Amino acid sequence: MPAMSDADGAARARAVAEFGAALRLLRVEAGLSLRALAHRIGVSSAYLSRVEHGHDAIPTPDRLTAIAGALELPPAVLLELGHQVEPLVSRYLERVPSAKALCAELARRNLSGPQLARVKAFIDAEFPASAALGGAPARRLSGLLTPERVVLQLSCADIEDVIDVAASRLAPPGGALAASALAQEILRRELESPTALGNGVAVPHAIVPGASQAAVLATLAQPLAVPTPGGAPLRLFVVLVCGEGGRAHLELLAQAARLASLGAADALCAARDPAQLIDQLSQIEAGCG
Repeated sequence: MPAMSDADGAARARAVAEFGAALRLLRVEAGLSLRALAHRIGVSSAYLSRVEHGHDAIPTPDRLTAIAGALELPPAVLLELGHQVEPLVSRYLERVPSAKALCAELARRNLSGPQLARVKAFIDAEFPASAALGGAPARRLSGLLTPERVVLQLSCADIEDVIDVAASRLAPPGGALAASALAQEILRRELESPTALGNGVAVPHAIVPGASQAAVLATLAQPLAVPTPGGAPLRLFVVLVCGEGGRAHLELLAQAARLASLGAADALCAARDPAQLIDQLSQIEAGCG
């Protein structure tokens, strides 16, 4: 086996750190302590802490599936975040050899991302994942956005500036919750537990009883050099507000984390107008589930 290069080693270390940050975000939002989650999946809290801090390797597919069950999330979410989809696919192909022919046809046709998204849309319509997961699929981030809630090339000095701008777009005019109060709540949550993930993505958010799910997506004119799990400066913010916690809220956070894991920040930050960004995000989400 060839030796791992310095670049490969650095990339793997970043992936491990970024997965740990995403796992911690989901665990905290699920209301589980390290000890509680560790007990549910049969590991030590010390081991789980090392995973969350990027000191231990990303867990195996079986363990990721167990973690997803404890968090009440679809296993595919954590498998994708942990870059462990290939083992899942390999096992499926071993169980269902005829699926190899379909994979070969997809490869032979060299389908593009948007074309694969159309194939996946057909599969979702014919064979809904919700039937296997016991619930309705989570609303996609792209479905929460409108052009008014997309801010491109925002110039700001710190995260607080980003949150202030996002809150002004999220608070409904004449609503019971003023933009300033919403900004304070999002900032309080962010200071309590930072939401910086990988590839320059952060997901500041708040749970506000009675509020509807809503999102603002902002790209920055100049990245913010703040501490992040993978070391990349922040350049893309997904700011969320939900009326309550639970599975729908966790799945939205997981979708935002997958944008970091997929390296989608490059494509989204390159968008020239809000409509293009929403379309780009929709294609990304259709491709990854």
